[in-house]
Amino acid sequence: MDFFTNNLAESLFVIGLILLVIEVAVLGFSTFVLFFVGLAAMVTGALLYVGILPDSGLGSMFSTGILTLIFAGVLWGPLKRMQSNVNPKKAQGDLVGHEFVLKEPVSPELSPNYHYSGVNWSLISEELIEAGTRVEVTEAEVGAFHIKATRSD
Repeated sequence: MDFFTNNLAESLFVIGLILLVIEVAVLGFSTFVLFFVGLAAMVTGALLYVGILPDSGLGSMFSTGILTLIFAGVLWGPLKRMQSNVNPKKAQGDLVGHEFVLKEPVSPELSPNYHYSGVNWSLISEELIEAGTRVEVTEAEVGAFHIKATRSD
């Protein structure tokens, strides 16, 4: 405990940095609480190091609390807006775009299996596609490929 109190500025800065890393890397920036506290601890550590704040435990805790409230009040709205601007487009996997020739016909009523990469995939199509037609995977979900016929030039 003496090490913490003798190096209060550096300790607060390191604690703040650890809280920021946990918030961003582990929690994926989903809650902002650790972000605000970590940012406040880092700023308090910097203010203690420069000598603007007195080097005391009570003063540093008070400063960290007040700065946490200030950061939360100022940054909450912009950070929430940033989280809401998410692209709804699904990420494409390696399977999307895979082309192959159908061995059996596929239709909304017929969903034959296709063996690919060691897995039997159900084939799903909105329209009738005859056997022998070259198709492309448009979407891959658990256990199923959504396919469409490709044009042969």
